[in-house]
Amino acid sequence: MKTMLTIAGSDSSGGAGIQADIKTATALGVFATSAITAITAQNTTGVQAIFDLDGDIVAEEIRSVLTDISPDAVKIGMVSSPEIIKIIGEALAGYKGPVVLDPVMVATSGSPLLRDEAMESLKTVLFPLATLLTPNIPEAELLTDMKIESAADQEKAAKALYDAYGASVLVKGGHGTGRAADVFYDGNIHIFEKPMLDNPNTHGTGCTLSSAIASYLALGLDEAKAVEEAKNYVYDAIADGLDLGRGRGPINHMVRRNK
Repeated sequence: MKTMLTIAGSDSSGGAGIQADIKTATALGVFATSAITAITAQNTTGVQAIFDLDGDIVAEEIRSVLTDISPDAVKIGMVSSPEIIKIIGEALAGYKGPVVLDPVMVATSGSPLLRDEAMESLKTVLFPLATLLTPNIPEAELLTDMKIESAADQEKAAKALYDAYGASVLVKGGHGTGRAADVFYDGNIHIFEKPMLDNPNTHGTGCTLSSAIASYLALGLDEAKAVEEAKNYVYDAIADGLDLGRGRGPINHMVRRNK
């Protein structure tokens, strides 16, 4: 069985973070291992509290996995402190497999998840280790200092990040563009578009997409195909219409197991 290591924060509501990553990998037939970077108290209405784990335990979590169940792919999600970012960078320095980095900065509810002082560390330490970056439009705007209002703008941002960091880039759509179009750049432009869904329950879609990409990479798909299949999976999980909680509810990670 292929394996995937997710390095991310815990979501007590189960829709995003480590919980979403493990559900996604399991649904796609990949064995998930994990290193938890932070514990969050959150639900569908927002994030109530964030507690970063001690850097030493994060380092040991990663080391324990790498020296035993060596992952076929790694996904990095929420890392909110410069100390933990540095530790992850050191722990993965010798890793040769694909690394999908989701620069988690803001939750679906709008709550901030990345400290301001961690932004520069994220770019200088972890971006160079990544083989594929998956920012959404607000994150890509912060990273490129440009306004993104169209697919053409997504392409410009993807190319700018590719040139800056040497990693393939997926700029996810759906944030104010009126199109569910994701733009992937690996030296060539690929546009993956689906009809917009009338479903406000999208908590954890970014985490799910990046972990699905990592899972498909672990299964041996090339990057463009992994992105395409991951988008199809997330689309199905949103379209299933799961409705939990009082705010922006989670998607159905087990949609394919239910059919």
